[in-house]
Amino acid sequence: MTIPRSGKEWRWQESTTGFPCGLGLLLVLLLLPVGVSDAHLQQKSCLAAEGPQLLRQPQYKDFEQKDPNVGFLGLMVQPFLHMIQPKPFPQDLFLEVIGGQFQLNQDFIKRVLVYEVGFLVCLAIAVVYIILLPFVGLILAGCRCCGNCGGKMYQKQTPSTHCNRRAFYWSALVTTLIILAGNVIMFKSNQDLNWSVTRGSVKLKDTLDNVQTYLSAVPLQLDTVVNESYKTVQKVSENLNNIGAQLGVEIQNQFKGTLNPVLLSVNLLDQETVNISVELKTLNSSLTEQQLSLDRLQSNVSAVKNRINATLSKPNCVGCEDFRPELQKITVDATITIPSLNELQSAVDEVLKSDLQSKLKEVDVYFQNIPQRMTNDIEVLVSSSKQVLDEIKTQVSQIASDIPLSTLTTAIQEFLNFAETEIQKVLPIVERAEYIRWSVCVALSCVVLFVVACYLLGLTFGPAGLKPKVDPTKRSCTADCGGTFLMMGAGFSFLFSALLMIAVAISFVPGGNVYTVFCRPWDNGQILKFLDTPGLIPLLDIGVALGVTANVNISDLYRDCQKNQSLWMTLHLYQLVNLEEQLNVTRYTEEIVKKFESTNVTLTTINLLDSEIKNKLSTFSTQVDNFKIDAVTERINNLTSINLNTTADKLDQAADSQSSPDIESELHSEANDLRHIQTDIETNIIPQLENLESTIKSLRSTLGKINATVGEVLSSVGAAQDFLHTNTSVIVKTESRKFLDCQLNYFTVYTQWANRTITQQLGLCGPVVDAVDSVVVIVCKHGVESLNTFWFCLGWCIIFFIPGIIFSIKLAKYYRRMKYSDVYDNNLILNHGH
Repeated sequence: MTIPRSGKEWRWQESTTGFPCGLGLLLVLLLLPVGVSDAHLQQKSCLAAEGPQLLRQPQYKDFEQKDPNVGFLGLMVQPFLHMIQPKPFPQDLFLEVIGGQFQLNQDFIKRVLVYEVGFLVCLAIAVVYIILLPFVGLILAGCRCCGNCGGKMYQKQTPSTHCNRRAFYWSALVTTLIILAGNVIMFKSNQDLNWSVTRGSVKLKDTLDNVQTYLSAVPLQLDTVVNESYKTVQKVSENLNNIGAQLGVEIQNQFKGTLNPVLLSVNLLDQETVNISVELKTLNSSLTEQQLSLDRLQSNVSAVKNRINATLSKPNCVGCEDFRPELQKITVDATITIPSLNELQSAVDEVLKSDLQSKLKEVDVYFQNIPQRMTNDIEVLVSSSKQVLDEIKTQVSQIASDIPLSTLTTAIQEFLNFAETEIQKVLPIVERAEYIRWSVCVALSCVVLFVVACYLLGLTFGPAGLKPKVDPTKRSCTADCGGTFLMMGAGFSFLFSALLMIAVAISFVPGGNVYTVFCRPWDNGQILKFLDTPGLIPLLDIGVALGVTANVNISDLYRDCQKNQSLWMTLHLYQLVNLEEQLNVTRYTEEIVKKFESTNVTLTTINLLDSEIKNKLSTFSTQVDNFKIDAVTERINNLTSINLNTTADKLDQAADSQSSPDIESELHSEANDLRHIQTDIETNIIPQLENLESTIKSLRSTLGKINATVGEVLSSVGAAQDFLHTNTSVIVKTESRKFLDCQLNYFTVYTQWANRTITQQLGLCGPVVDAVDSVVVIVCKHGVESLNTFWFCLGWCIIFFIPGIIFSIKLAKYYRRMKYSDVYDNNLILNHGH
């Protein structure tokens, strides 16, 4: 998405008092992608926008897994059904029945019979079997009662007797085992069919629940996208209320790099000025105190000097004229002055009167009030931008109404509710019928098992009690019992064969037809193509219901849902909704751009230091340069070098050479006065001078740095002031543009997420295919396959009844006790064998 531009790339207010405040509104408007409810504007940098997570898909109950494999019997049953019914799905017949054109006339019946000709041939064979086998059994029974067909209890003994018995034994055993294998599979397939019916009702309910869950989740997912946009609007509104602080902090961060060094140097200058003022006061105090001491010293020295001069002027003073040059050395200059001290003190006082601390506070207040001033100036624009947000909210919510999924899902849910209600009504009847069917099939399986048991008992007892060399009329009861069991098995085979074949026919017709008419066409896709017939089932005309121009057929839906595609692509919803247009908020951003382009915020540039303060600082620096204290230091050194003791010693020597005791006494007294003055100098004057010298050294050290500090302050303040005058608007523009780019990135992420979510994640229809496949697995893979396996194995058993009857009747005579004896040759070697 692009932001419209007019004139130059951006029309900014270039004056130092202008600030594109409204830009912040656009930026906050685009602040967050949908669903990122915890994201917030970063003050230091623009972090990469993160879209919401994938749509949360509903939790479904476990489906019956689709098993494409069939049992080994299916490899025989299915080819058999393919052989008897090679024709494809009878689409024309079903179209007539479903389309309301059905008429039960000869032509329709003929076409049905032609389609079912394979099943009819099998039924005809079953009818022949049902009629013929009992009839043959009846004839055989009558014939044997007349002593024919092996009915006469006489067995001729030949060399091949035992060989024949072995051959009939193994043939009967193999046939019995084949029948037993089929019988075992009958029991298992009957149990599998019972499981598929009883468990199928539960699975069917779970499947319907899963479909209901899916249909309920699709509108909620669409609402989730819309609701996430509401969260974004709410978050944007909160940021609108805080826009001044958010953008103001960024501007403050840019100002800090320039203003912080200036403020630190000004603060340092203020501290150093205060220190200099304190040191100057200390120096003045020391000078005053020192001057008093020096004045007293000068007065004392002058008094002693006058007395000495008077003594030396007496006429009787011997050699006194020679001492006068020494007397001239007794001088004390008691004046200590510092040039330009007052001017420096005055300059310092002027700087202190400027109150640099209050100026620092003023700048800090200006700096801290930037966010609040911005907030106050954009209050009206915030209010109008919130109205634009409401319009965006309305546009995004329109997506839910433009995609008519709720109407479609509601209609399907109503149909499923109706179907579930009807299933619940029929379910008890089905369960009762299934119990009857299971019982009947168990009984049929038991009949076959009974015949097999008779054969196995005969094959066990017959050989166990047979002694080949014994006369057939004297065979043991065990062998005779074995023969009787074999005859019972043959008799029951004749007796139950018709009943069992009727059961095969009854289960064969529905089981085979369901497979050939439903299961096989479903696997090869013929049913789906049939359901694609326009107008066949109005409920399946999804394209018409949605109003899309594309032909939304069932085959394409099934194929797409197998790939777990979204409803956007599966139902061609892009023909109904221009998603790019719905998610395009350019015209709203254009409106906000116009608003902020016409809005200014007065962010005046503050003067860090006015010209008067700068002049005072310059004067201060000049006075520091003019402040010379070398002469004072020299004067202090001269005072500390005074030594009156030497003069006193010479005065004592002059006194000793006097002849007049009075003059001698006066000179000694005056020498002692000089020594007292020297002592005063050493004990009082010199410590004060040393203290004064220390104060001067400290002041000299402080003053030595002040020029550099003042120069740094004036330089940095000038540079910072130029920076603020020339770069304030640039900073505002740059930070606002960075802020804009960051938020546009957020908005890009949002539009991409919303587009991707609706087109790729909304209503992933894989669960619907899983539900349909689950029903097919229950019906075909478990139900129909088990039913077909049952009748196939039952037919297998009764087909092998025929060789079983033959072999058992033939073998029975080798074990039963005969009534008549045959001529027995003792030289005939008979081997006992089975």
